[in-house]
Amino acid sequence: MNILRDEKKEAIIGGLVEGVSIRSLERMTGVHRDTIMRLLVKTGDACENLMDTKMRKLSCKNIEVDELWAYVGKKQRHVGPQDNPKEVGDFYTFVALDPDTKLIPTYRVGKRNFVTAYAFISDLESRLTNRVQISSDKLRAYVDAIDLAFGGNVDYGQIVKSYEAEPIGPGRYSPPKVISTAKQYIIGHPDPKRICTSYVERQNLTIRMQSRRFTRLTNAFSKKIENLKAAVALHFAHYNFVRIHSTLRITPAMAAGITNHVWTIEDLLNSN
Repeated sequence: MNILRDEKKEAIIGGLVEGVSIRSLERMTGVHRDTIMRLLVKTGDACENLMDTKMRKLSCKNIEVDELWAYVGKKQRHVGPQDNPKEVGDFYTFVALDPDTKLIPTYRVGKRNFVTAYAFISDLESRLTNRVQISSDKLRAYVDAIDLAFGGNVDYGQIVKSYEAEPIGPGRYSPPKVISTAKQYIIGHPDPKRICTSYVERQNLTIRMQSRRFTRLTNAFSKKIENLKAAVALHFAHYNFVRIHSTLRITPAMAAGITNHVWTIEDLLNSN
C-alpha cells in the first residue's frame, strides 16, 4: 500500500465512496484487492478519528436517529454455536442526523440492543452544547438510553408507523407500505411538528447507494467487523466534509460551521 501513488489512492477511495465494489476496483485500477482493503481500513481509521475530533461542541436543535442493517460473514440465521457473535452475524449502524444542516454528528456500529443504543446516545449527548429534540422509531432501547444519557434534559418523541402485511409473490422484495403513523411524547415537551425520521431514513438510502457492503440482495458483504466499521467511517466522513448536499449546495460540515470549505478526498487521506 505504501508504494501506491497518491493519485491511485485517491482513485480507489473515490470509487469506494461511490459504491464501487472491491473486486471492480481491482479490475479498474490494477491494484490487488488485499491492498485496497488495507487502504480502506487505514483511511477508515483516520476518518473515525476525524469524526470524533471535529464533531464536538455542536449546537444542533433537532436530531433524528435510526438504525441501518448489514451483516458480517454470514446472516444471523446462519450463525452457529461455533461462531463468535461479536464478530459475525447481523450488525446495525446507529445513525444520528441533524435535519437542518444534514450533518451526521455521530454513529455507532454494533448489535441492535440496549448496550449499543446507550453507547450511541451517550456519545451523542457528549457532543452537544444545548438542549435538543430527538426523534426516533419505536425501538425500546432508545427510551432508556436517552433517559439515562440526558437525565431528562431533552425533548424526545417517537414516530410509530404501522405497515401493511408483507407482500408476497413478484412484489415480495418491495418495502411494506405505511398505512398509518402516530406520534408519541416520551420525555420533555417535543414539538410535534419536528417529530420525524424522514431525513435520517433518507440517509439510509444514501449509504446503501454509496457503500457496496450495504447493498441489499447481492453478494456484497463485510467479512470482518473492522472492515464494516472502516467503510462506515469513510462514508460518513466523506458525506460530512466532501460531498456537497444538493439542497444545501454546501457540505453538511460547512452548514454546521465546522469548516469553511469543501474538503477533497486528498484531505481525507491526509487527515491523520
